[in-house]
Amino acid sequence: MLSRIAEALFWIGRYVERAEDTARLLDVQLQLLVEDPWIDEGTACANLLSVMGAPLEGAPGEDGAPAPTADRRTVLDRLGYDPYSSASIVASIGGARENARRARETVSTEMWEVLNTAYNTVPAGRWRAVSPHTFFAWVRDRTSTVTGIADSTMSRDDGWLFLVLGRSIERADMTARLITSTASLGGPASRWPSLLRACGAHETFLRTYRGLEDETEAAEFLLLDRLFPRSVVHALAQAERCLAELESSGQRAGVFDEAQRRLGRTRAELEYRPLADVLAHLPDEMERVQRTCSAASDAVARRYFSSGEALTWMGGRA
Repeated sequence: MLSRIAEALFWIGRYVERAEDTARLLDVQLQLLVEDPWIDEGTACANLLSVMGAPLEGAPGEDGAPAPTADRRTVLDRLGYDPYSSASIVASIGGARENARRARETVSTEMWEVLNTAYNTVPAGRWRAVSPHTFFAWVRDRTSTVTGIADSTMSRDDGWLFLVLGRSIERADMTARLITSTASLGGPASRWPSLLRACGAHETFLRTYRGLEDETEAAEFLLLDRLFPRSVVHALAQAERCLAELESSGQRAGVFDEAQRRLGRTRAELEYRPLADVLAHLPDEMERVQRTCSAASDAVARRYFSSGEALTWMGGRA
């Protein structure tokens, strides 16, 4: 497979997953701001922008001008509608569509039509006139359609492996950001059901734990469950499997692929440590997962892609 095609499929997987998970994250965070009057909106919004790699820039000026403050409108603009913010939903849809255009000879007609239609719908500006919940629901519907079409139309060859690899790395990263954004708010355990709903995990969680809702069990489910596809451990393990199949060198000892080694080490440290230890340092642990995903993406780029360097998640530049 041409490295150009492999890279495009890898980033289609990442961008589609990023758009969906950002919509899920914004939906639950904005809902929590409405439901809990004790949350300080400015602090919560600033923390959310920081978690997503799009912090507000600026400081109080010498003339006494106040530093810029974050609110719901700022969050929606930076993470939802701004086409020039690399962390935004609109930019992610645009990135997925551009990579599909680059790999047009490989991407199915159905997948291209869904991505192209979504891309052409966004600039119309009508989403700013509807409720954010309606926009987030539309994004989840479009991205789920893309994922379903990919599952049903792509051969399980190297192209498929690169698509799923990108999706799995992004999913682990975004689930870690979802957990961090909720944990940073502090407060009651009642926020964890909202986080479970944001991940599409609430019903599955209730069936798994026989209807009991507990903060520790919810964290355990989203972090460590080996069967739920949006858990951090499942996503990391899926990325490892994709890399192992792409390598297929038949080696009998050790792991020489840097990305696979990084992902495996982080997964093992999460799985085999006591849950209490992980929860005691949850923000730090989730930041480590994010660093691992970034380093693994860079390693994949150096090994397989002609550009030799992955597009950056953080810092607002792609």
